[in-house]
Amino acid sequence: MDIHSEIANIYKSLSGRVLATLLRLLGDHDLAEEALQEAFAAALETWPREGLPHNPAAWLVSAGRFRIIDSMRRDSRRRELLRDHVDATDLHAARQPEWDDSIAVDDRLRLIFFCCHPLLPADARIALALRDVCGMRTDEIARAYLIGPETIKKRIARAKALFRQKNIPYEVPSAAEIGARLNTVLHVVYLIFNEGYAAAAGADRIRRDLTDEAIFLARTLTELTQAPESLGLLALLLLQEARRASRTDVNGEIVALEDQDRSLWDRNLIREGVDLIQRAIMFGRIGPYTLQAAIASVHAQADSVASTQWDLIVDYYDMLLQLNKSPVVELNRAIAVSMLNGPAAGLELLETLLNSGELHSYHLLFAAKADFLFKLGRFPEAAAACSKAIELVEQDAERRYLQRRLREIHKKLRGNVPAD
Repeated sequence: MDIHSEIANIYKSLSGRVLATLLRLLGDHDLAEEALQEAFAAALETWPREGLPHNPAAWLVSAGRFRIIDSMRRDSRRRELLRDHVDATDLHAARQPEWDDSIAVDDRLRLIFFCCHPLLPADARIALALRDVCGMRTDEIARAYLIGPETIKKRIARAKALFRQKNIPYEVPSAAEIGARLNTVLHVVYLIFNEGYAAAAGADRIRRDLTDEAIFLARTLTELTQAPESLGLLALLLLQEARRASRTDVNGEIVALEDQDRSLWDRNLIREGVDLIQRAIMFGRIGPYTLQAAIASVHAQADSVASTQWDLIVDYYDMLLQLNKSPVVELNRAIAVSMLNGPAAGLELLETLLNSGELHSYHLLFAAKADFLFKLGRFPEAAAACSKAIELVEQDAERRYLQRRLREIHKKLRGNVPAD
């Protein structure tokens, strides 16, 4: 890998962490963003010549902070900002800051709470946090929400404008404020994990840096709050992470659930996840993350797809829909119904979703439809649905998986062989 590719990967994995620390040091969101860009500009100048530093994150924080302080000192119009936000006398610290990995990660949690300030609209909070903390591009965030990138850009711009207009300080919220922001923060951590667990686009199906970060943040939130949904979210992430080793083969290709080697599943994580669910239920209020964790636990404790308690999973989805009337939850419920009552029952539910138009650009809806039609022996329709899924998918490994499925359908179609 050449040095510029390495820098691109470092930007992808460390930009949120570096931004969070710069925001703590500089105290101003716009200044921190400018410092981040200055830091990577310095890296592009220096690293190809001198090689990667031992600690890239520390180097970037140092370079970004020093460059922004130097720029502001030379600009008389910005000296007031410098006095307000930066201790400019400590230039040695700017060049060689003390660096503590645990503090750096805590900075990211502080940044999430900052982005989730209640003065911001809920949709803007999450979009800003995903961009700043997760480093997701606007088009990636848009795919997570099944909306257009321009809408996301407007949300982020609105959030940044409100920070300036309201003069919102960058500070750690009080215990009472943590409670008010917790649900939004949990949702951000959930979406960070989702992007790592099944990336929306690109070459890597699984981004371990994001799943690890989300699990760390979920553990920290659980220790911080002991709230039932913090427990439920951590349980969900651990139960999903437990299957990671079996989800792709040695070449990084997707392995379907029914073909996964369950001996590779991490039983320690499964036990911990189940225990967390029990602790969350003891509070007497079962929230959406705890319900999703309960669904994951049924899968995790089954010996095979055939022996899975699909009736229990359908019941959990019914409960989840009462809390969260989401078309994606309805799609997942339709898949569970198909496993319980057959593909025709699942297909009927999918047709209702298709007619609503809410998931018209969601490739997994058409992938599920192709699977149901294939099992029903309706191969031409299955091929059309699978082709539509391939047209919509943006993740490379998923595209290759769907292309393999399409070849299987065409093989049946050419031979007019009944589905297994």
